[in-house]
Amino acid sequence: MNAGMKALLMENLKTLKLSAMKRDLESCLRQARQEKLDYDEFLLNLTEIEVITRKENSYKRRLDEAKFPLLKPLETFDFGASPGLDARLIKELSGCEYVQKSRNVIFLGKSGTGKTHMATGLGIEACKSGIRTRFVTGCGLANELIEARDEKVLGRVIKRYAGYGLLVIDELGYVPFSKEGAQLIFQVLAERHERKSVIITTNMGFGDWTQIFGDANMTAALLDRVTHKAKVINCIWESYRLKETLKKSSK
Repeated sequence: MNAGMKALLMENLKTLKLSAMKRDLESCLRQARQEKLDYDEFLLNLTEIEVITRKENSYKRRLDEAKFPLLKPLETFDFGASPGLDARLIKELSGCEYVQKSRNVIFLGKSGTGKTHMATGLGIEACKSGIRTRFVTGCGLANELIEARDEKVLGRVIKRYAGYGLLVIDELGYVPFSKEGAQLIFQVLAERHERKSVIITTNMGFGDWTQIFGDANMTAALLDRVTHKAKVINCIWESYRLKETLKKSSK
């Protein structure tokens, strides 16, 4: 390829916004010459670079948008320290079929049992699968919705939360909601019902959710929605953090 043709090709790649192909054109040309590749092989190699780069960039964007407080993939979860946990179920959920079917996942259990880790891990798998994901604490979501209402942008914020393919609500029940916060969270979950998936982690059994949301009728209606065809995972083992603390104190 002469210099003029190469310059025109580089300009075309720039115009078409094929930045990865533009970046690696020289190395692909060199490889094609060295290995005497056919035109179709050369073109396939060059386009594969663009596809892989775009997939990686999209994944990174989804991770940033998800706002995970810590990136805790499922591979780092200690299944051996979680007696009673169905590891096959977690692996099945990592395939994200539940998201495609708009089903929910609920982790129930005491603090320190790895609920957030598993919820984050499933959220990361969703991002890998091309699913727009958002991670937020229950308290953080309530506060954001109240602020949005006060600033008269509530409709826009609820629409945004309704649009995520997967919404992870962490630590539901650690702090009771105000009446306004409870009503607004109910509104978000009602918007997502049978349309989009939610993962919830909570330290309270379903019978105690009235303590979180206050109103018994609203709580019953909420439970009816979020538990419908949901996978409920009871984290009944001892707290990892408590075990570590006890180990250190015994030394």
